[in-house]
Amino acid sequence: MKTTRRKAAALGYDRNRDVAPRVVARGQGVLAEHIIAIARAHHVPIHADPALVAVLARLDIDEQIPPALYVAVAEVLGFLYRQGALE
Repeated sequence: MKTTRRKAAALGYDRNRDVAPRVVARGQGVLAEHIIAIARAHHVPIHADPALVAVLARLDIDEQIPPALYVAVAEVLGFLYRQGALE
């Protein structure tokens, strides 16, 4: 039986520099768990979307998300905003 390793990706956005969010962290297994733990410790909202994280995990660190992902990321941000997780 194959065990699926957990994956995580973190996005950041600097309105003075960025056109789109960029990948600030990504990893799988122990590294993914560490990324998630740091996010929780700093009260960063977490959203589970295996298909989106699979695509984000293929991007380089500091790479902006491609236009093809704008809608998917906007939907996640909208969901988090409606839940009160974002200001």
